[in-house]
Amino acid sequence: MESIGDYLRKMKDSGETINTYHKIIGEVLQDKDVIQFIQENKEYLTEDSIERSAANLYEFVVEKDKARKGEGQLLDGYYPKLVLNNKKIEVSYVPTNEFLQKRAQKELKERINSVYMPKDIKEATFDQFEITHGRRTALERAIKFVEDYIQGPEKFHKGLYLHGAFGVGKTYLLGAIAHELSTFGYPSTLVHYPTFATEMRSSVGKQTTGVKLDAYKNTPILMLDDIGAEYPTSWIRDDVLGVILQFRMQNELPTFFSSNFDMNQLENEHLRFNQNGDDELLKAKRILERIRFLTDETEVTGKNRRNELN
Repeated sequence: MESIGDYLRKMKDSGETINTYHKIIGEVLQDKDVIQFIQENKEYLTEDSIERSAANLYEFVVEKDKARKGEGQLLDGYYPKLVLNNKKIEVSYVPTNEFLQKRAQKELKERINSVYMPKDIKEATFDQFEITHGRRTALERAIKFVEDYIQGPEKFHKGLYLHGAFGVGKTYLLGAIAHELSTFGYPSTLVHYPTFATEMRSSVGKQTTGVKLDAYKNTPILMLDDIGAEYPTSWIRDDVLGVILQFRMQNELPTFFSSNFDMNQLENEHLRFNQNGDDELLKAKRILERIRFLTDETEVTGKNRRNELN
Protein backbone atom coordinates (compact mmCIF):
# COMPACT_ATOMS: atom_id res chain seq x y z
CA MET A 1 0.00 0.00 0.00
CA GLU A 2 1.34 3.44 -0.95
CA SER A 3 2.35 5.58 2.02
CA ILE A 4 1.22 9.16 2.54
CA GLY A 5 4.77 10.35 1.98
CA ASP A 6 5.14 8.48 -1.34
CA TYR A 7 1.79 9.85 -2.49
CA LEU A 8 2.80 13.41 -1.68
CA ARG A 9 6.20 13.07 -3.33
CA LYS A 10 4.57 11.80 -6.54
CA MET A 11 2.21 14.74 -6.42
CA LYS A 12 5.14 17.14 -6.10
CA ASP A 13 6.92 15.61 -9.08
CA SER A 14 3.84 15.79 -11.31
CA GLY A 15 3.45 19.00 -13.28
CA GLU A 16 -0.31 18.54 -13.48
CA THR A 17 -0.74 18.47 -9.71
CA ILE A 18 1.90 21.01 -8.62
CA ASN A 19 -0.74 23.56 -7.74
CA THR A 20 -2.64 20.98 -5.68
CA TYR A 21 0.59 20.04 -3.92
CA HIS A 22 1.32 23.63 -2.92
CA LYS A 23 -2.27 24.07 -1.77
CA ILE A 24 -2.06 21.01 0.47
CA ILE A 25 1.29 22.03 1.92
CA GLY A 26 -0.05 25.50 2.52
CA GLU A 27 -2.94 24.04 4.52
CA VAL A 28 -0.56 21.77 6.43
CA LEU A 29 1.58 24.73 7.45
CA GLN A 30 -1.52 26.45 8.81
CA ASP A 31 -2.21 23.60 11.24
CA LYS A 32 -1.90 24.98 14.78
CA ASP A 33 0.20 22.03 16.04
CA VAL A 34 2.56 22.31 13.06
CA ILE A 35 2.90 26.06 13.62
CA GLN A 36 3.63 25.54 17.32
CA PHE A 37 6.23 22.83 16.63
CA ILE A 38 8.05 24.94 14.05
CA GLN A 39 7.98 27.94 16.39
CA GLU A 40 9.39 25.91 19.28
CA ASN A 41 12.21 24.54 17.09
CA LYS A 42 12.84 27.55 14.82
CA GLU A 43 16.52 27.79 15.83
CA TYR A 44 17.11 24.30 14.37
CA LEU A 45 14.93 24.60 11.26
CA THR A 46 15.38 26.32 7.92
CA GLU A 47 12.95 26.81 5.05
CA ASP A 48 14.76 24.04 3.21
CA SER A 49 14.50 21.57 6.14
CA ILE A 50 10.79 22.36 6.50
CA GLU A 51 10.33 21.79 2.77
CA ARG A 52 12.13 18.45 3.00
CA SER A 53 9.84 17.50 5.88
CA ALA A 54 6.65 18.29 3.95
CA ALA A 55 5.62 14.66 3.52
CA ASN A 56 6.02 13.98 7.24
CA LEU A 57 4.09 17.10 8.18
CA TYR A 58 1.28 16.05 5.84
CA GLU A 59 1.26 12.57 7.38
CA PHE A 60 1.05 14.11 10.86
CA VAL A 61 -1.95 16.30 10.00
CA VAL A 62 -3.81 13.49 8.22
CA GLU A 63 -3.19 10.91 10.97
CA LYS A 64 -4.03 13.40 13.69
CA ASP A 65 -7.40 14.01 12.07
CA LYS A 66 -8.03 10.26 11.79
CA ALA A 67 -7.13 9.77 15.45
CA ARG A 68 -9.48 12.59 16.44
CA LYS A 69 -12.32 10.95 14.54
CA GLY A 70 -11.33 7.50 15.77
CA GLU A 71 -11.31 5.91 12.35
CA GLY A 72 -8.75 4.52 9.94
CA GLN A 73 -5.59 5.33 11.87
CA LEU A 74 -2.28 4.06 10.57
CA LEU A 75 -1.71 2.54 14.02
CA ASP A 76 -4.89 1.88 16.00
CA GLY A 77 -4.62 3.16 19.56
CA TYR A 78 -1.72 5.52 18.78
CA TYR A 79 -1.65 9.24 17.99
CA PRO A 80 1.02 11.04 15.91
CA LYS A 81 3.61 13.33 17.42
CA LEU A 82 6.16 15.58 15.68
CA VAL A 83 9.81 15.08 16.63
CA LEU A 84 13.04 16.68 15.45
CA ASN A 85 15.72 14.35 14.14
CA ASN A 86 18.95 15.78 12.71
CA LYS A 87 17.24 19.07 11.74
CA LYS A 88 14.44 17.20 9.98
CA ILE A 89 10.86 16.90 11.18
CA GLU A 90 9.64 13.32 11.58
CA VAL A 91 6.50 11.63 12.90
CA SER A 92 6.51 9.41 15.96
CA TYR A 93 3.49 7.44 17.20
CA VAL A 94 2.59 7.43 20.89
CA PRO A 95 -0.01 5.17 22.55
CA THR A 96 -3.15 6.93 23.78
CA ASN A 97 -4.10 6.87 27.46
CA GLU A 98 -7.16 4.81 26.57
CA PHE A 99 -4.98 2.27 24.75
CA LEU A 100 -2.58 2.07 27.71
CA GLN A 101 -5.47 1.56 30.14
CA LYS A 102 -6.97 -1.19 28.00
CA ARG A 103 -3.58 -2.91 27.71
CA ALA A 104 -3.07 -2.68 31.48
CA GLN A 105 -6.50 -4.21 32.10
CA LYS A 106 -5.79 -7.00 29.62
CA GLU A 107 -2.46 -7.79 31.27
CA LEU A 108 -4.12 -7.73 34.69
CA LYS A 109 -6.78 -10.24 33.65
CA GLU A 110 -4.19 -12.47 32.00
CA ARG A 111 -2.55 -12.92 35.42
CA ILE A 112 -5.73 -14.61 36.62
CA ASN A 113 -5.91 -18.10 35.15
CA SER A 114 -9.63 -18.81 35.49
CA VAL A 115 -10.48 -22.43 34.66
CA TYR A 116 -14.10 -23.58 34.27
CA MET A 117 -15.19 -20.42 36.10
CA PRO A 118 -17.74 -17.70 35.19
CA LYS A 119 -16.25 -15.17 32.80
CA ASP A 120 -16.98 -12.21 35.07
CA ILE A 121 -15.07 -13.65 38.04
CA LYS A 122 -12.00 -11.73 36.84
CA GLU A 123 -13.92 -8.49 37.47
CA ALA A 124 -14.43 -9.23 41.19
CA THR A 125 -13.00 -6.65 43.60
CA PHE A 126 -12.87 -6.05 47.34
CA ASP A 127 -14.68 -2.76 46.84
CA GLN A 128 -17.72 -4.53 45.40
CA PHE A 129 -17.84 -7.15 48.15
CA GLU A 130 -20.71 -6.06 50.40
CA ILE A 131 -19.67 -6.00 54.06
CA THR A 132 -22.15 -7.70 56.38
CA HIS A 133 -21.73 -9.26 59.80
CA GLY A 134 -21.44 -12.76 58.32
CA ARG A 135 -18.93 -11.72 55.68
CA ARG A 136 -16.71 -9.25 57.55
CA THR A 137 -14.21 -11.75 58.98
CA ALA A 138 -13.70 -13.44 55.62
CA LEU A 139 -13.10 -10.09 53.90
CA GLU A 140 -10.67 -8.92 56.59
CA ARG A 141 -8.68 -12.13 56.36
CA ALA A 142 -8.65 -11.93 52.56
CA ILE A 143 -7.32 -8.38 52.64
CA LYS A 144 -4.72 -9.32 55.26
CA PHE A 145 -3.52 -12.23 53.10
CA VAL A 146 -3.00 -9.92 50.13
CA GLU A 147 -1.16 -7.34 52.24
CA ASP A 148 1.08 -9.96 53.84
CA TYR A 149 1.78 -11.70 50.54
CA ILE A 150 2.76 -8.48 48.80
CA GLN A 151 5.16 -7.63 51.63
CA GLY A 152 6.82 -11.04 51.53
CA PRO A 153 5.89 -13.24 48.55
CA GLU A 154 8.86 -15.50 49.26
CA LYS A 155 7.43 -16.46 52.67
CA PHE A 156 4.73 -19.04 53.39
CA HIS A 157 1.29 -17.53 53.83
CA LYS A 158 -1.73 -19.61 54.76
CA GLY A 159 -4.65 -19.32 52.39
CA LEU A 160 -8.32 -19.48 53.36
CA TYR A 161 -10.80 -22.32 53.49
CA LEU A 162 -14.06 -20.44 52.90
CA HIS A 163 -17.17 -22.39 53.76
CA GLY A 164 -20.82 -21.49 53.90
CA ALA A 165 -24.16 -21.91 52.21
CA PHE A 166 -24.76 -21.57 48.49
CA GLY A 167 -24.57 -18.03 47.12
CA VAL A 168 -23.07 -16.17 50.09
CA GLY A 169 -20.07 -14.82 48.16
CA LYS A 170 -17.31 -17.40 48.66
CA THR A 171 -16.39 -17.68 44.98
CA TYR A 172 -16.62 -13.93 44.47
CA LEU A 173 -14.20 -13.34 47.34
CA LEU A 174 -11.70 -15.76 45.80
CA GLY A 175 -11.97 -13.81 42.57
CA ALA A 176 -11.44 -10.52 44.43
CA ILE A 177 -8.27 -11.89 46.06
CA ALA A 178 -6.97 -13.02 42.66
CA HIS A 179 -7.85 -9.65 41.13
CA GLU A 180 -6.11 -7.68 43.88
CA LEU A 181 -2.98 -9.83 43.63
CA SER A 182 -2.91 -9.38 39.86
CA THR A 183 -2.80 -5.58 40.23
CA PHE A 184 0.56 -6.06 41.96
CA GLY A 185 1.79 -8.44 39.27
CA TYR A 186 1.16 -11.76 41.05
CA PRO A 187 -0.53 -14.54 39.03
CA SER A 188 -3.03 -17.04 40.41
CA THR A 189 -5.12 -19.97 39.20
CA LEU A 190 -8.80 -20.17 40.10
CA VAL A 191 -10.47 -23.44 39.14
CA HIS A 192 -13.96 -24.91 39.58
CA TYR A 193 -12.97 -28.11 41.34
CA PRO A 194 -15.92 -30.41 40.35
CA THR A 195 -15.37 -29.65 36.65
CA PHE A 196 -11.64 -30.08 37.11
CA ALA A 197 -12.20 -33.51 38.72
CA THR A 198 -14.33 -34.59 35.74
CA GLU A 199 -11.66 -33.33 33.35
CA MET A 200 -8.98 -35.24 35.23
CA ARG A 201 -10.91 -38.49 34.88
CA SER A 202 -11.14 -37.98 31.12
CA SER A 203 -7.44 -37.11 30.93
CA VAL A 204 -6.50 -40.69 31.78
CA GLY A 205 -7.48 -41.94 28.33
CA LYS A 206 -5.75 -38.97 26.71
CA GLN A 207 -2.60 -39.58 28.73
CA THR A 208 -2.47 -35.94 29.86
CA THR A 209 -2.96 -36.51 33.59
CA GLY A 210 0.64 -35.75 34.55
CA VAL A 211 0.75 -32.49 32.61
CA LYS A 212 -2.49 -31.25 34.15
CA LEU A 213 -1.39 -32.22 37.66
CA ASP A 214 1.93 -30.41 37.29
CA ALA A 215 0.15 -27.21 36.24
CA TYR A 216 -1.94 -27.10 39.42
CA LYS A 217 0.83 -28.33 41.69
CA ASN A 218 3.20 -25.57 40.61
CA THR A 219 0.98 -22.52 40.16
CA PRO A 220 2.12 -19.78 42.60
CA ILE A 221 -1.36 -19.33 44.10
CA LEU A 222 -4.05 -21.98 43.69
CA MET A 223 -7.77 -21.56 44.43
CA LEU A 224 -10.02 -24.63 44.36
CA ASP A 225 -13.64 -23.50 44.17
CA ASP A 226 -16.57 -25.64 45.39
CA ILE A 227 -14.61 -28.59 46.73
CA GLY A 228 -16.99 -31.22 48.03
CA ALA A 229 -19.39 -30.87 45.10
CA GLU A 230 -17.43 -33.29 42.92
CA TYR A 231 -18.32 -36.97 42.51
CA PRO A 232 -16.29 -38.74 45.22
CA THR A 233 -13.79 -41.38 44.08
CA SER A 234 -10.69 -42.73 45.75
CA TRP A 235 -8.58 -41.84 42.71
CA ILE A 236 -9.62 -38.18 42.62
CA ARG A 237 -9.17 -37.86 46.38
CA ASP A 238 -5.82 -39.63 46.70
CA ASP A 239 -4.07 -39.44 43.34
CA VAL A 240 -5.24 -36.01 42.25
CA LEU A 241 -6.19 -33.84 45.22
CA GLY A 242 -3.79 -35.62 47.57
CA VAL A 243 -0.87 -35.26 45.17
CA ILE A 244 -1.55 -31.57 44.57
CA LEU A 245 -1.89 -30.78 48.26
CA GLN A 246 1.18 -32.80 49.25
CA PHE A 247 3.33 -30.90 46.76
CA ARG A 248 1.94 -27.53 47.79
CA MET A 249 2.38 -28.32 51.48
CA GLN A 250 6.00 -29.40 51.00
CA ASN A 251 6.75 -26.28 48.95
CA GLU A 252 4.63 -23.97 51.12
CA LEU A 253 2.60 -22.60 48.23
CA PRO A 254 -0.51 -20.53 49.08
CA THR A 255 -3.73 -22.44 48.50
CA PHE A 256 -7.40 -21.49 48.88
CA PHE A 257 -10.66 -23.42 48.95
CA SER A 258 -14.36 -22.68 48.91
CA SER A 259 -16.94 -25.24 49.94
CA ASN A 260 -20.48 -25.72 51.20
CA PHE A 261 -18.93 -28.03 53.83
CA ASP A 262 -16.91 -26.97 56.84
CA MET A 263 -13.70 -28.97 57.30
CA ASN A 264 -15.22 -31.61 59.57
CA GLN A 265 -18.13 -32.11 57.19
CA LEU A 266 -15.78 -32.36 54.22
CA GLU A 267 -13.84 -35.08 56.00
CA ASN A 268 -16.71 -37.12 57.39
CA GLU A 269 -19.51 -36.56 54.90
CA HIS A 270 -17.61 -36.40 51.64
CA LEU A 271 -13.96 -37.53 51.57
CA ARG A 272 -14.41 -40.38 54.02
CA PHE A 273 -16.44 -42.61 51.70
CA ASN A 274 -15.40 -43.71 48.22
CA GLN A 275 -17.54 -44.40 45.18
CA ASN A 276 -18.43 -47.85 46.52
CA GLY A 277 -19.48 -46.54 49.92
CA ASP A 278 -16.39 -47.95 51.65
CA ASP A 279 -15.32 -46.12 54.80
CA GLU A 280 -11.78 -44.75 54.29
CA LEU A 281 -11.46 -42.46 57.29
CA LEU A 282 -7.65 -42.55 57.46
CA LYS A 283 -7.28 -41.40 53.87
CA ALA A 284 -9.79 -38.62 54.42
CA LYS A 285 -7.86 -37.47 57.51
CA ARG A 286 -4.64 -37.29 55.49
CA ILE A 287 -6.30 -34.93 53.03
CA LEU A 288 -7.67 -32.77 55.85
CA GLU A 289 -4.25 -32.58 57.51
CA ARG A 290 -2.89 -30.98 54.35
CA ILE A 291 -5.85 -28.62 54.00
CA ARG A 292 -5.46 -27.49 57.61
CA PHE A 293 -1.75 -26.93 57.11
CA LEU A 294 -2.37 -24.81 54.02
CA THR A 295 -5.42 -22.79 55.12
CA ASP A 296 -7.32 -21.08 57.91
CA GLU A 297 -10.95 -22.15 58.10
CA THR A 298 -13.29 -19.18 57.70
CA GLU A 299 -17.07 -19.22 57.63
CA VAL A 300 -19.05 -16.97 55.30
CA THR A 301 -22.73 -16.47 56.10
CA GLY A 302 -25.59 -14.37 54.76
CA LYS A 303 -28.40 -14.38 52.26
CA ASN A 304 -28.20 -16.15 48.91
CA ARG A 305 -27.23 -13.33 46.57
CA ARG A 306 -27.58 -15.45 43.48
CA ASN A 307 -31.35 -15.53 44.01
CA GLU A 308 -31.34 -11.74 43.70
CA LEU A 309 -29.91 -12.07 40.18
CA ASN A 310 -32.66 -14.42 38.99
